[in-house]
Amino acid sequence: MRVIFNEELKAVADDLDRMAQGVRKSIRGAGDALLKQDVEAAQTVIDGDIELDALEESVVDQCVKLLAKQNPVATDLRVVVSTMRLATTFERMGDLAKHVAETARRAYPASALPDSVKETFQQMQDFLDETSDDVVSMLSDRDAKTAERVIANDDKLDDLHHKTFEFALDENVEMTRQQLIDVVLLGRFLERLGDHAVSAARRVVFIVSGFDPSKEPVRDEEGSIE
Repeated sequence: MRVIFNEELKAVADDLDRMAQGVRKSIRGAGDALLKQDVEAAQTVIDGDIELDALEESVVDQCVKLLAKQNPVATDLRVVVSTMRLATTFERMGDLAKHVAETARRAYPASALPDSVKETFQQMQDFLDETSDDVVSMLSDRDAKTAERVIANDDKLDDLHHKTFEFALDENVEMTRQQLIDVVLLGRFLERLGDHAVSAARRVVFIVSGFDPSKEPVRDEEGSIE
């Protein structure tokens, strides 16, 4: 019975890994669409969201069956429940990347962003590219240290997000009304991607250590989560 449970759990974990990789691909594609006016990349992200939705449904269904058939307890229960929540988080990240791609596609061949804000959005995208790498790594390796880094670095993206509001409120920054709306919305979409990455990181910490992901990490003097 235990062998069957482990095999089924491994199959679910493989699907979740595919979701994380798909989210990374979508984030990068959305960045190319937004910052390089790459309409093909935008369409690929939009079309690919269907696969992420299907994977989420598959992961959740498999986890529900595991709960019903195997009645897991302790660590096993923690893993199964956390896997369902991670799948939902990744699906939402895919939706946000899709929103970015749709905004870029609508503005094509022009840019959705005025030139004056592109550097800040490039920094946000660079941060998310690196974070998406960390998300894939921390999930596949159950690496709590990488997860801790994702949690700790979130303030950097928040600071960049605040800059997008400053641009929107600055009368000296030239932009159309549509660009003003897009700057605010796109900044929010990218910031929320970071928030969901933090949520996923906390869930990985919970899987590994049992630490409650709804609470802020308590760190010792060396910066490690206690």
